[in-house]
Amino acid sequence: MTAHPVTLHVCLACRAADDDDISRAGARLHAFLADRLEGRGDIRLSGVDCLSVCKRPVTVAFAAPDKWTYVAADAADPDEVIAAAELYAESDDGRVPWRERPPLLKSGLVARIPPQPETRR
Repeated sequence: MTAHPVTLHVCLACRAADDDDISRAGARLHAFLADRLEGRGDIRLSGVDCLSVCKRPVTVAFAAPDKWTYVAADAADPDEVIAAAELYAESDDGRVPWRERPPLLKSGLVARIPPQPETRR
């Protein structure tokens, strides 16, 4: 059985205090991550319009089928974001043990959302 790739959502609307409307911290983080993650099959990058955590830019979310979803703010270090995504990908159910979490998944954690039940039609 092949694991599903992790989707790394990055809020494109997030802006740092000194950003203008043209250059926003979220869009810059997304661009940097796009370069770093190019060719990787384990992490899929997704830019989103807004994750509604405006007071703590930049916000990211880690999601995968049958896993808990993590929403984290204050994502300033792209290497830490990638490390967090890798830890999340390695977990069976999305829950990363507290001692193993980088600061982004400790002090930056905004929410942990349970896996969605499979829907049948």
